[in-house]
Amino acid sequence: MLAIKTKKYVNAVIESPPSKSYTQRALIVAALADGTSTIKNPLFSDDTTYMISALKQFGVNIKRKGSDLIVIGLNGELKTPKNKIFVGNAGTAMRFLASFACLANGETAITGDRRMLQRPIKDLLDALHQVGVKSESGNGCPPVKIYGGSFNGGSVRIKGGISSQYLSSILMCAPYAKKEVIINIVGNLTSKPYVDITIDVMKNFGVSVNNLNYKKFKIKNKTKYKSANYKIEGDASSASYFFAAAAITKGKVMVKNINPDSKQGDIKFVDILKKMGCGVKKGKDFIQVEGHALKSIDVDMNQMPDIVPTLAVTSLFADSTTIIRNVSNLRLKETDRLKALAFELRKIGANVEEMQDGLKIKRKRLQKAVIETYNDHRMAMSFAVAGLAINGVRIKNPSCVNKSFPDFWEKFKELYKK
Repeated sequence: MLAIKTKKYVNAVIESPPSKSYTQRALIVAALADGTSTIKNPLFSDDTTYMISALKQFGVNIKRKGSDLIVIGLNGELKTPKNKIFVGNAGTAMRFLASFACLANGETAITGDRRMLQRPIKDLLDALHQVGVKSESGNGCPPVKIYGGSFNGGSVRIKGGISSQYLSSILMCAPYAKKEVIINIVGNLTSKPYVDITIDVMKNFGVSVNNLNYKKFKIKNKTKYKSANYKIEGDASSASYFFAAAAITKGKVMVKNINPDSKQGDIKFVDILKKMGCGVKKGKDFIQVEGHALKSIDVDMNQMPDIVPTLAVTSLFADSTTIIRNVSNLRLKETDRLKALAFELRKIGANVEEMQDGLKIKRKRLQKAVIETYNDHRMAMSFAVAGLAINGVRIKNPSCVNKSFPDFWEKFKELYKK
């Protein structure tokens, strides 16, 4: 358990860690490419470790060289893993590898920890079935068995409402299908910026996607990935905790190694903070947030669901009721994030109404509390920020941040230096 010290006014410059989303996608695409790729400045975290370990089981040669990763791609010709693949609670790895395994002849088994075995994957397996891939899963959740070698391609319909990762998974492997892949989205696609990231990575390795207004995606199978030197940009989700620290302490934080024009949806969190009353300054590779009196906000967070824990904690310090909408898919993350947020926010002194697809949050009387993290990295990091302004906040299982931001606590200490 970790006790968080309060800090009346933060004034810091923080370096953002590399993007988890870009790292995971670059690993998949480089593994499929023809030749040797260098992934510069990747994120080294638990999720990266699971992904690398899995790719090696398919025969991909991956080595660390300083702060880079060298990936010798197999040009889509994968070996069948001899053993079961374990991905912990890395949802991205589970979903991306389900399609990846279609390109290996024979049976691939993929499993994870207890929470992973409760997270849905049926819609992705149903979509893969439409392009010729047989699979098995217990109750529509992992563990899964993929029977590869039959990724025929053609037209596929996939539901867009639960996770954009299902779409990204098929997109990245589509160039190696036996014919052109056309993906039709049923309903509205959630988390569109993550699809933009996928298409961006694919383009950098030589494959273009025809995106028809997020309703239909076409990928030809004539062009394959070429090896590349690819630099990973800073992580907007991880930067959000430091922007929130400035907001709630009325302090000032500059985050470097961040692209203000990033395709990451979470980069727009600073625009929300601006609406709430913060000062925001953007440069070529930095964003600075200066906190002022915070106004409450009513906001649709469907395109940046990972920021909801950060915004929920920030809203404790606003003048009235903040309403967070259209994020029902948060119930299927590392934990049921809406339920977990409501419970922990009440502990530290908030009136919270939990809706099916969001939260209504208003400060009551802030007080000390022990925060349960539910082994969810974003719960730990968000409530650490609350501890800057609420005396007596303690975080259980602080090491769960290793999933996406292993040196979070070292970076967090930098908020106390001035």
